[in-house]
Amino acid sequence: MFRELSKSPISKNLQRLFLLRNIAIAVQSLALGIMYWSIDIVIPWGEMIVVIVLLTLVNFLTWVRLHQKWPVTNIEFFLQLLVDVVALSCLLYFSGGSTNPFISLYLLPLTITAAVLPWRYTWVMAIITIACYSILLFIYIPLPHNHENHLIEFALHVSGMWLAFVLSTVIIAWFVVRMSSSIRDRDRDLAKVREQALRNEQIIALGTLAAGAAHELGTPLSTMAVIAGELQQEYIQDTEFQNNIRILKDQIVHCKQTLTHLLAKAGHARTEQGSELPIDEFLNQILDKWKLIRPSVEFTYHSSGVQPVPKIMENQLLSQSILNLLNNAADASSKCVDIKSSWTAQILHFEILDDGEGLSAEAMERAGEAFFSSKKPGQQGFGIGLFLANANIERFGGSVRLFNLEQGGACTQVVLPLIATKP
Repeated sequence: MFRELSKSPISKNLQRLFLLRNIAIAVQSLALGIMYWSIDIVIPWGEMIVVIVLLTLVNFLTWVRLHQKWPVTNIEFFLQLLVDVVALSCLLYFSGGSTNPFISLYLLPLTITAAVLPWRYTWVMAIITIACYSILLFIYIPLPHNHENHLIEFALHVSGMWLAFVLSTVIIAWFVVRMSSSIRDRDRDLAKVREQALRNEQIIALGTLAAGAAHELGTPLSTMAVIAGELQQEYIQDTEFQNNIRILKDQIVHCKQTLTHLLAKAGHARTEQGSELPIDEFLNQILDKWKLIRPSVEFTYHSSGVQPVPKIMENQLLSQSILNLLNNAADASSKCVDIKSSWTAQILHFEILDDGEGLSAEAMERAGEAFFSSKKPGQQGFGIGLFLANANIERFGGSVRLFNLEQGGACTQVVLPLIATKP
């Protein structure tokens, strides 16, 4: 029947409520029929039939609404449940109020609300059902029974029913809300674990490919170093050419050192990969290395923090991650990259500000995904720099945040925990 309808959880719950209301209407109609034909009792039959007909009309409109494309919201589902509460209250009013044994049916919409909707709706529903029950203690059309000989006992019985209902309402609201909250927390945790497992699989795959590439690139780099040395000897009088060759040789040496480091450090644990360094010295080492890699990039650097300077774990993965972020800012910047660092005894705040075009809406949404790159053609973006940087920094207990600046450009903000200096 509902094969083409939305498959969101709240839409499915509205479908179930529609079917449950059909059952309730059928049972109510059957009960009225049995009472009318087999029990000699005088109650407002017409008014009760009108209530059931109106509830049937509402359920028909719900069936029509379920075939619409717009999504079902929490407030809409709550209003649907309120319709059932109002209909039940009217039927109880015409059939004895709080003395009607079906008064406990108020627990049904309350339980559904607690299981499906956020906790705020549950407590609102609890207040409404308790208020309806309380009103029906005093305002209702009584059933034609004679309780004159047992007024005190009957009053105590009705009061006990009301107290039991209030206690049941509070217990159900509290317990089911806590249970639903635990289930939602579990689902969020499972989603995070699945996301982390997927990212770990991608990192392992990239590590395997990187190890193979490091092995294969050794020979071409050695060949390039030999040719660069020969060219340097051949054009020894050309000063500008000598400077360019020197930069080229420095780049080749850096590449070979990086590959050697990669193969030497592969598979080591975190504690085996680094030692403690003062944070200012750690950042200066990274920036010196970045100057060697990107000599043409202009940048400014400002630092501030508490004294004595706290320490951080010197780690190749962490250094490479920050270098990847610096390279991304250099690729996006048109003139200069502004770098700022500040630290407390426990936290490092590191910001990289570029003066480029800023992040597009797609880049803001997909930043950090593997193999996604917003770089223009010709800039050789593989889409793994930010992905690996984010993964490694999170592994060390930090975080990476990207956002656009009001004056233009973008900011990459890194937060990392530090090793507090002992007094």
